Amino acid sequence: MILVDTGPLIALFDSNDAAHRRCTSTLGAITELTSTTVPVLTEAFHILGPSSGSSGLLRTYVLDGGLDVWFMDRSSIVRAFELMETYADHPMDFADASLVVAAETLGTRKVFTLDPNDFKTYRVRRGHRHEPFEIV
Repeated sequence: MILVDTGPLIALFDSNDAAHRRCTSTLGAITELTSTTVPVLTEAFHILGPSSGSSGLLRTYVLDGGLDVWFMDRSSIVRAFELMETYADHPMDFADASLVVAAETLGTRKVFTLDPNDFKTYRVRRGHRHEPFEIV
């Protein structure tokens, strides 16, 4: 499974985005299941604009099963808040924290992002170990 960050979602559905072609090509090469979180979708819809054509394309993509959506429960939200405090020296927003929690919960380390510096810093907790993300 590959988790999808906000940047690629914006680039995929906004043809004017500088990373549009790169993200379209990367997505076309992915054979694994892709998933994202509600905070990431919220951020993407906010940036795209709720009534834009790009937002409509993203909504259709999700509804047609192109992207699974992982929902956070209370313990996931608590963990995300903990991570935001842990990474206070390298500010982590709620969307990124939700992806780290999803990775820990779903057993993946793969993330499709346009922010490699952030995800090179973050670690996925596996028991007592903290493993780096694999950036797509």
